Amino acid sequence: MANQSKIVELLDPNYGYVVFVALDSIFVNMWMAMNVVRARKEFNVKYPIMYSNENGGDNKFNCIQRAHQNTLEGYPAFLALLLLGGLQYPRISAGAGAIYLLGRVAYAKGYSSGEAEKRKYGAVGYIGSLILLGNSVSLGAHLLGWCGGKLAKACCKK
Repeated sequence: MANQSKIVELLDPNYGYVVFVALDSIFVNMWMAMNVVRARKEFNVKYPIMYSNENGGDNKFNCIQRAHQNTLEGYPAFLALLLLGGLQYPRISAGAGAIYLLGRVAYAKGYSSGEAEKRKYGAVGYIGSLILLGNSVSLGAHLLGWCGGKLAKACCKK
């Protein structure tokens, strides 16, 4: 436990916001998983079948399943960018992570309507993703000492 407390002492106290956004992401994924479970019952899609062939695959169950699957596909990258970028910019990263999660909810709600084109409402989440990417790139640049030249001054301010 002593080593763990030393790590915590090194972190900016605002990193707690990053931790809570990471935890919030678990609840977003659980909500989407529950939507899939309900849809399986409603549309009688048995395990281990991943997608329904009804109507040539163009059906509401597949939209609900795909919304969750798509979120899971990007989840590791989201967590890595959130947790890394948050080391240097904890409040900005937490805010960007919250924007990303709101985008995921909007994406799932739109897609789960059964009209796949409504998933576009979740595009706002990409704003959060890009901010997280920038924060993580900045962290890497700072750690490597690339933030000393004229070019770096624009993006490497502390």
